[in-house]
Parts: sequence; C-alpha cells; structure tokens
Amino acid sequence: MSIGTRLPGSRATGEPTKELAVEVERGRRRSVPSPVVPGARKQNAGEGQGGGKPQTSEGGVPPTPNPSPQGGGEYDRGCVAAHILLLILGMAALPIAAAQEPLTPFTVVGDAMPVSLTGAKGDPGRGRAIVANRYLGLCLLCHSGPFPEERMQGTLAPDLRGAGKRWSEGQLRLRIVDAARLNPATIMPPYHRVDGLSRVAASFGGKPVLTAGQIEDVVAFLATLRD
Repeated sequence: MSIGTRLPGSRATGEPTKELAVEVERGRRRSVPSPVVPGARKQNAGEGQGGGKPQTSEGGVPPTPNPSPQGGGEYDRGCVAAHILLLILGMAALPIAAAQEPLTPFTVVGDAMPVSLTGAKGDPGRGRAIVANRYLGLCLLCHSGPFPEERMQGTLAPDLRGAGKRWSEGQLRLRIVDAARLNPATIMPPYHRVDGLSRVAASFGGKPVLTAGQIEDVVAFLATLRD
C-alpha cells in the first residue's frame, strides 16, 4: 500500500471515521479503531464518496494509535513475555562473573554456617548491588524483593523481604554458599562451591560464582531485610 492510499473500510469524508490501524502483536494482527478527532468536518451534501480524504499525519501516513505500556491486557502481557525472553537470551550470551580466588574453608553447624568466610562483616550496600545485578548475583531471576527500580522480578523462590527476620546470618550464609546441603532438590545454585556441578564452561571451571567477600556482602544486606 503506497503512502496516502485510502484504508479499507474507511469513508472518504471529513466525518469522524474508524480507520483500520493494524499492529503486529505476538504474531497476530488485530484491528484497533482510532480515536475520533474533535472538530472533524462533517460531510457536505454535495460531496460524494470520493470527495474527501482520510485523516493523515505529517507525510500522508494514516495515524496509528499507540498502545500504552500501562494499559495492561494482551499488549502488556506480550511486552513482559518479550522482556523475559530478552533477559534469558542476554544471560546466555554474557558469562557470569566468576571469582578468581580459591574457595574459603568453612564449617557447617546444623542448618547454618556461623563463622564469616572473611572473618569480618560484609557491606550491605555492596550486597544489595550484587543481589540486584542480573549478570552477577542473578537473584532476581527467581526471587523478588524491595527493589522498586527493578520492573521484572522472579516468582519461583521466596520473596527476600523479611529474610533477615526469618533466618540468622549463619543460616543465610549456608543457603547462599550451598543450599543443596539443606535441600538436595533445590534449584538454588551454589555460589561458593565448585565440585559436583554440570555444564560448566571450561573457562569457569574451579571458580565459584561469588568470592568469600561477596558472599559476606550479600549476607550483610539480607540481614537488614527485617520487614
């Protein structure tokens, strides 16, 4: 269809008409009526079907309503699905930042790891940045939490809100280092373990996902989440 061609189903008059605005959404085509333009000229008695022109935007292209990202419905669901797909593809393309230092020995007592891996408290600010980082901590792929700046958050694992109230620092530490010690069927990855893993790229072999210092930063941040 050339620019300026009358759209099928529109009337060639100055009356407020319905124009066929075709938008491609999720592999299908659906028709959306364009809004009535206030003050549109009514058809004169002497004008025939060919006497008028459809309303056009600058350049002669018929205007197409733009769906609002806040409108919800089918458009919004398609948008979210597309973002999730892009996230997954991006994660596959960008490698996780593997730590370069060796594993730090630790002791497990019951369901906790009571002693800090570094012998010191971590930094909550750095810990928050790690948790929210989709290419390092990857936490928001499965979890949600108090991160208002992050539009898409996970629903596969518990909400991180209140984590510091539900678990002690030692319990949080063990769950981050190697959650499989508590639940062998967990989908939580071990962040400070290198043995017994599968499908690990050769360049990342023998390297934990997070360093001991990063583990302590994440523990320090999660411990602040009391509400």
